[in-house]
Amino acid sequence: MIKILRTSSGDQHFLKLVSLLDAELAVRDGNEHTFYSQFNKLDNIRHVVVAYEDDVPAGCGAIKEFSTDTMEVKRMFVLPGNRRKGIAAKILRELEIWAAELSYKKCILETGKKQPEAIELYRRNGYLAIPNYGQYAGVENSVCFLKHISG
Repeated sequence: MIKILRTSSGDQHFLKLVSLLDAELAVRDGNEHTFYSQFNKLDNIRHVVVAYEDDVPAGCGAIKEFSTDTMEVKRMFVLPGNRRKGIAAKILRELEIWAAELSYKKCILETGKKQPEAIELYRRNGYLAIPNYGQYAGVENSVCFLKHISG
């Protein structure tokens, strides 16, 4: 059974999952990893979810304010052995619900072209491709998405 827990960026399970995410992204992103990692600091992240399968941490995700009406989805990750079980979709949905509860109207996110599984996840869950925003504008290997959410 999958259980989703709302927590903060100081959560030890979240920190461990993020370190595994960073290790995976270092391989996938190659020489571009340093560029992307500068935008993945945990300082301003207050809204985190950790997914547990049978009480064992299986994945995580977070949201942080991008603008007064928009949350940015960050640090989405599911352990390789837990993928293809719908856990990422449950994490994403919980983040959207939380953002709506906080009165945000949209969620945006960036992922890399070298992460086709993530791109497919976001498309399957109603995210639409948008022009690259902010620090990702003009970055060839970035893909940005938007989804309107409601309370």
